[in-house]
Amino acid sequence: MRPLDAEHTLRAVQIGDGAALARAYTSNRSHLGPWDPSRPAEFFTEAWQENHSRLSVEEAAAGRSARFVIVSGDGEIRGRMNLNNIVRGAFWSADLGYWIDATRLRRGLASKAVAQVMAYAADELHLHRVQAATLVHNTGSQRVLLGNGFAQIGMAPRYLRIAGEWQDHLLFQRVLGEA
Repeated sequence: MRPLDAEHTLRAVQIGDGAALARAYTSNRSHLGPWDPSRPAEFFTEAWQENHSRLSVEEAAAGRSARFVIVSGDGEIRGRMNLNNIVRGAFWSADLGYWIDATRLRRGLASKAVAQVMAYAADELHLHRVQAATLVHNTGSQRVLLGNGFAQIGMAPRYLRIAGEWQDHLLFQRVLGEA
C-alpha cells in the first residue's frame, strides 16, 4: 500500500474486494452516472464486483492491465485508478481511467493517485506513454491530468458511449520520462 495522504492509501485491486467495490459503486451511482457507461443492475452486486476483482488480478498477472483502489482509513474503497489496454511491442502504452468518491472530491486525492499510478507505469511497467480521455465538459479531470504532466493532443468525436450516448472526448497523453 502506498499512502496518498493521512487517511487514504492506494493499492492494487485484489481478490476479496467485491463487497467493498459493490458498496463504493452503489453509493456513487448517481455521482458516476454522467461520466460512466450505462451499467446493468448486476454491475452493482458483490458477485459481479468480486468476479471483476478476480479478472483484474488475472489481467495484472498477464500484463494486460494494472488496476488500483483508493482505500480510506475505515477500509472502504473511495476511488479507482486503472491502467487498461496495456500494449507492448512498438507501442508500450496504456489507457488511464479513474474516479473518486463523491465525498472525497476537491481534496487533491485524484492528483496524488494519478501521480503514483504514473510513477508505477514508468518504474514498474516501463511504459513509454499513457493516454487518457475526458468528456469535453469534465474540467476537473482535465485539471488533474494537466497537473500531472499530460498534454492535450486532440478531440475525438463520439469517442465513447457514456450515460447512454456517444459523446465527444478530449484526448490527453503523457510521454513518460518527459514530464
